[in-house]
Amino acid sequence: MSATLNATFEPVVGRYLRMKLQGRSHRIYVEEAGQGIPLLCLHTAGADTRQYRALLNDARILQHFRVVAFDLPWHGKSSPPEGWQDRDYALTSRAYLDTILAVADALALEKPVAMGCSIGGRIALHLALHHAERFRAIIGLEAGAHVDPYYDLGWLHRPDVHGGEVCAGVVSGLIAPGSPDADRWETLWHYMQGGPGVFKGDLHFYTADGDMRGQLGAIDTRKCPLYLLTGEFDYSCTPEDTLEVARRIPGAEAIIMKDIGHFPMSEHPQRFLDYLRPVLEKIRLEKIRGA
Repeated sequence: MSATLNATFEPVVGRYLRMKLQGRSHRIYVEEAGQGIPLLCLHTAGADTRQYRALLNDARILQHFRVVAFDLPWHGKSSPPEGWQDRDYALTSRAYLDTILAVADALALEKPVAMGCSIGGRIALHLALHHAERFRAIIGLEAGAHVDPYYDLGWLHRPDVHGGEVCAGVVSGLIAPGSPDADRWETLWHYMQGGPGVFKGDLHFYTADGDMRGQLGAIDTRKCPLYLLTGEFDYSCTPEDTLEVARRIPGAEAIIMKDIGHFPMSEHPQRFLDYLRPVLEKIRLEKIRGA
């Protein structure tokens, strides 16, 4: 008697990319699926590409977009560089930009769409300012110009507390109350697995080094369209923060997403995809018209 296996592979392919960043050798984990316009996805602070699991499996999007996501160094399956034990990790704007552009070049992504959430949404604004010509469009999820620390960041890396659990505890309130339980807890599980001090190091960029106040007016959306999508329950990048960014950038489009918090693609993926698909379709049609 033969057993019937109820198992299927997802369309997602994962590989390791060996490359140099800031003069150091790195092993970067990359996942991708689909075909067509490259869509480069950037995860939140302290997390990894698993946040984009639903997007990487959405047949409607994969028909026209090559969805690519990678783990930043120190995150997920991307190891820190040799000698990491002798230094404190702190993400800077320069290193973040260099990493994104280097990965895009290594993967030969031609005029990709860049989409990032939280710290990824902040760096999306930096990309729009400094490298608009390299992208077909930029999508900032939970993208504000600045946020002051609203809790003691020291708790994120202490010897007397469980780092993963305290990181998950800190972000748990940023998930909308109506988000599906399974997605909520998977999102928090990702945070429980972060490396020591990595979430805290990412917040160096988010709360200090990556401040975009005073620079927003220099972003030219005629060079590259900018879309801003923010969840109504986000209190780290509030809807008001996003609307203010859009007000200060002529041509930027802002959408406030109902029933969603700070992690749209991860905490309530199906609701998020309902908001994202029309934006991607607009980008796709613009490409056809411009071809």
